[in-house]
Amino acid sequence: MSSICDGRRPVIVVSGQPGSGKSTYARRLAAELGLRYYTTGQAFRSLAERMGVSLMELNRLAERDPSIDLAIDAESLNEARRGCVVIDSHLAGWLLRDLADVTIYVKASLPERTRRIALRDSKPESEALFEASQREISHWERFAKYYGIDLRDLSSYDLVVDTTRMGIEETYQVILTFVKKALSV
Repeated sequence: MSSICDGRRPVIVVSGQPGSGKSTYARRLAAELGLRYYTTGQAFRSLAERMGVSLMELNRLAERDPSIDLAIDAESLNEARRGCVVIDSHLAGWLLRDLADVTIYVKASLPERTRRIALRDSKPESEALFEASQREISHWERFAKYYGIDLRDLSSYDLVVDTTRMGIEETYQVILTFVKKALSV
């Protein structure tokens, strides 16, 4: 499909819990619609690598130092202002709601997310469960403290999809159909 950026500058936000599939769907949307793809998760991972710390350690640092999240969130805002982008981010549904044309939240049960993370990262499910739980709690606490946002409040999203019992293709078609209708593509 050719780009939908001719004559407009759409911003699509895909948010969700760790292991819910948000990055999978955001990347596919960007590729299929001819949009740029920006992920705060990769920005966070790159920062952890540059600092020589694990993702979990960077999350703990971010709990004490708001400049980490603020810098990454400022970059998300810059990407949204450029337009023609799918933004994959835990927080963008709230931070970018005035700039986004479509906001999507992808969720799944904790056991399913744990299974997916363990498979994706080649680690034991017990470790994946601990990391997913710790990341989620860290996100809830940081974003409530820094922005006054409750990540569990999904009212700012146009579409919420529970992927627990859905396959990747089935979920993607639901999301793609919704986005095309919302953007009149």
